[in-house]
Amino acid sequence: MTWFLPIRSGIWFSPMKSDMRLQILMAVAALALSMATGYAASQTASNTLASPESFASIAAPDARSAAIFAELGKVLTHPRCANCHPAGDRPRQGDESRLHQPPVARGVDGHGTETMRCSICHQNANFEPGRVPGHPEWRLAPREMAWEGKSLAEICAQIKDPVRNGGQKVEDLIHHIGTDTLVGWAWAPGFGRTPAPGTQKEAGALVEAWIKTGAVCPAR
Repeated sequence: MTWFLPIRSGIWFSPMKSDMRLQILMAVAALALSMATGYAASQTASNTLASPESFASIAAPDARSAAIFAELGKVLTHPRCANCHPAGDRPRQGDESRLHQPPVARGVDGHGTETMRCSICHQNANFEPGRVPGHPEWRLAPREMAWEGKSLAEICAQIKDPVRNGGQKVEDLIHHIGTDTLVGWAWAPGFGRTPAPGTQKEAGALVEAWIKTGAVCPAR
């Protein structure tokens, strides 16, 4: 038998119905928490980098080196990196790698054209109120270092080639990827942008391990 109790507002209150509502609310809350936890776990799992040591079980040095580069490829092909290595003269933006808006062009030095310099909008640091990324050296990578749309094997061959990597020795990549602050922005990109996988230090460690094992490129 359902019974009711009066409350001050003059509305009759049913403990049984209240208990049912409470159970429903608790079930919904539990489901939401479960979904949020699962989403966070999946995001964490897909946004990490394996350590160089984790490839020790691969006996063949060439295969181990190629596997290490494939792991580094998670960073190189991520929008935070690829957006600034576009195939054309317009940068990409966002996790969707859409063309930059407003329309801008590379310019002679990679810092934009004379009338639309990158620094007009991109200041020394991220401007969160306007959702505008920033760094003192904000610019596009040189045209010869473009790798948008390329396979991991093609990117690997490119960054080993001084003609297509800005004149760098392969050993220079340890500093460029591991400590350069403009590259480091990829791990602190500001609101609404997914950071590159892992950390910059972890990426640098992968570069160093790849070079020490022969700097072998993956097959594809």
